[in-house]
Amino acid sequence: MSQDFTHFDKAGRAIMVDVSEKEITHRTAVAQGVILAGREVLAAVTGKTAKKGDVLGVARVAGIMAVKQTASLIPLCHSLLLTRSAVDFTLEEDRITARCTVECDGKTGVEMEALTGVSVALLTIYDMCKAISKEMVITDVHLVTKTGGKSGDFTFGGQRDG
Repeated sequence: MSQDFTHFDKAGRAIMVDVSEKEITHRTAVAQGVILAGREVLAAVTGKTAKKGDVLGVARVAGIMAVKQTASLIPLCHSLLLTRSAVDFTLEEDRITARCTVECDGKTGVEMEALTGVSVALLTIYDMCKAISKEMVITDVHLVTKTGGKSGDFTFGGQRDG
């Protein structure tokens, strides 16, 4: 089965996809990723003793700001009027899991915004904790779910509904 690349014209030049004929639908995306870190880093994060301040508070704001800048960072993304953006964290013994949720009512999806938000949140944790230890690994950044649009709903590891 042949897959057409939507970001290229017939001559092979990069283009922004024309979404003018698409329907406006409510669209959501959730992306998640993990930063593996040692006990010292996790203790500083949970105890709010990192020299740069409240690591998760700053990482949350950084992730939300990144969501709003996605079209400036990813060359062929459309600028979107977002209706919601949130970044949340789960802490375990050796890791912090970040989860970014984005929503809009529009003609194109918010998957790239959610992936950008979670990536920048994790990078911010690294930046704020690298003085404690540089032995951190950012991993498993992926789209968890998406809803809305012509392609239907998606769940990681599941089947597409549409």
